[in-house]
Amino acid sequence: MCTDNLNCWIVDTTLRDGEQAPGVAFTADQKIQIATSLAAVGVDEIEVGTPAMGAIERQTIARIVDLNLPVRLTAWCRARKQDLQWALSTGIKSVHLSLPVSQIHLNAIGKDMTWVYDQLHELVPWALSRFDYVSVGAQDASRADAWQLRHFVSEVRAVGAHRVRIADTVGIWHPMAAYETCYDIVDAADSMTVGVHMHNDLGMALANSIMALEAGANCVDTTVLGLGERAGNVALEQLIMSLQLRRDTQCSPYHLDQLPGVCDLVSQASGRAIPVNQPIVGQSVFSHESGIHVHAMLRDHTAYEPFEPGMLGLNRQFVIGKHSGTAALKHVLHSCKRDQLDHQQMGVLLELAREAAVKLKRGLTPFELCDLYDRFVVEAQLAVEWVES
Repeated sequence: MCTDNLNCWIVDTTLRDGEQAPGVAFTADQKIQIATSLAAVGVDEIEVGTPAMGAIERQTIARIVDLNLPVRLTAWCRARKQDLQWALSTGIKSVHLSLPVSQIHLNAIGKDMTWVYDQLHELVPWALSRFDYVSVGAQDASRADAWQLRHFVSEVRAVGAHRVRIADTVGIWHPMAAYETCYDIVDAADSMTVGVHMHNDLGMALANSIMALEAGANCVDTTVLGLGERAGNVALEQLIMSLQLRRDTQCSPYHLDQLPGVCDLVSQASGRAIPVNQPIVGQSVFSHESGIHVHAMLRDHTAYEPFEPGMLGLNRQFVIGKHSGTAALKHVLHSCKRDQLDHQQMGVLLELAREAAVKLKRGLTPFELCDLYDRFVVEAQLAVEWVES
């Protein structure tokens, strides 16, 4: 049930659902690097892949298992005993078994709920006798009948699975719908762990995940940078920082300074650039140009930042551009050891800097600003000498 303190176990599925993004394919070495980096961040569990994808995938999973990382490693399986046997061959100790629960997905594979329950009662006991941890997924739960979903969760609990995972497979939930459904599921699950797997088709995956935690869910799936099918998943870095800023969160300690590195790694491996305005790790997140903002931040950095960039091992930047003010200009020039101008001259230089930024369609680099300053000082000195002569 809903509690005052959020308790969150993070499962990162970059290596499984993240790689299912169109056009993304990680090499075995890249997967090993990503898994190692995720462990360094401090995630609780890594979904390392799908054994049914083939021998190369199983070999890669086995290599990751051999790393003995201090996290739970889980393989994703369809509702087939062969999938579980392939998972077993990799040496992995945890499996996730996915079953459809909406009529849409049942129709798509030509099955009904009787088949689902038959698979559940056959495969979960088999898996429990061979793996240390068994998770069962309710695929397309957000479009399932509410009574049917609750009954499915009760059956998952009855067969002894350790966790049930509720999936908003096509990302249609809004936060209150996520809360209400998960509140009901937590009640049906009793003491069994409840996880959620949210997609971001409507841009609400993070909000839905937080609301699921508010409703009593224990576990959230993420991917680095939100990588995944269509609009992607919950971004690992965004969830971690959202939890970090809540004083009532009870979760593993995360190494925040490792987040930019794993984001860069996944960006390079996936071939997808990080947008400059990407929350948490985008290049412009700690860049400030507005004169009003910079003036306030020079007195108190918290005025326009939710948290210190140093928490992530990053630095803030004051950008000199069209919207800059005198305070920002003085600050940047002082850092470059250029302090010779009076107030009037500073105003003139500011206008020159704004004009240059408009022409360039971007902010000036410190080098460009210093060059503009140096040329302005020379011209000002020449003007004085001409007048005096």
